[in-house]
Amino acid sequence: MSTSPVRWQTLKSRFLFSVLLGMAVIVGLALYGDLRALAAHLRGFRWAYVPLILGLTMINYALRFVKWEYYLRLLDIRGVSFPDSVAIFLSAFAMVLTPGKVGEVLKSYQLRRAYGVSMARSAPIVLAERLTDGVAMALLSSIGLSFYRQGWIVVAITLVLMVGLAAVAQVRPLALRLITWAERLPLVGRFAHELHHFYESAKILLEPVPLAVAVTLGTVSWAFEGVAFYIVLRGLGLPHTPQLVLQAIFILSFATIVGTLVMMPGGLGGVEGTITGLLQLLVGLDRSTAVTGTLLIRLGTLWFGVVLGLLSIFWKRHWLVEVPSAMPARSSDR
Repeated sequence: MSTSPVRWQTLKSRFLFSVLLGMAVIVGLALYGDLRALAAHLRGFRWAYVPLILGLTMINYALRFVKWEYYLRLLDIRGVSFPDSVAIFLSAFAMVLTPGKVGEVLKSYQLRRAYGVSMARSAPIVLAERLTDGVAMALLSSIGLSFYRQGWIVVAITLVLMVGLAAVAQVRPLALRLITWAERLPLVGRFAHELHHFYESAKILLEPVPLAVAVTLGTVSWAFEGVAFYIVLRGLGLPHTPQLVLQAIFILSFATIVGTLVMMPGGLGGVEGTITGLLQLLVGLDRSTAVTGTLLIRLGTLWFGVVLGLLSIFWKRHWLVEVPSAMPARSSDR
């Protein structure tokens, strides 16, 4: 499962397209919220809360990094230095803006470049991260279903899909049968060897204990981002109530699930539309205030992460040049 410089160029093109799409979403939201009213809300926002909002987002990232390190150890991927591990982990934040987040396999590519770890062996980490984050989001969303009962279908579908995928990975005969079937496909068959390596790693990561640990970490980490959204709403002048905390966590989690299901890069459009709509429906905000809250939380989460990811990619940009044909491995590839 190699990744060539040409494919990296493709990822860059898709990333730039997604950035333009993101800018279009921001402009569309601003027009929907009324530019003058939006400007007034931004002037009145308590900007002293920004460090707290970004700090809560960083706690989310830190706990997800713990999960990343946990996965590396489960797969016996040793010897990755702490600075390199941080850089690899953060680089994926820029790649969430690629369609279906496929660009997050950049982490596996960087592990191969720097430490000789095959992509087939490490790529399941990306799958496990997305799956456990999905379950965590569904669990967090479930706390708010009393506010928005119509959302139970989306939450239930997400849980069934995520848990079902983890269950299939643990039934080896079924999984191997699916791999055998996939090997007959014209474009997939040539990766048959890598598919078996991919499955063996995925099975380890999705066993009951690692799954429970990762979902717990994911639930706690994403809850912090929900609290960051609550701080955004407080910065817009909303009074503190326990209900507002739960509403903020629910709205952000549910919107993230919707954004994943619409399969747009970074959930663009789907997340923003859902947050804005639920703020009006559940919290009772007017259109311009809802749009302001949506833009601020996306700047403090999605776009903040993209900036960190780009800085990490630039820091380790030498990993993205062409791979020599005989690159010595610095880590055994089992």
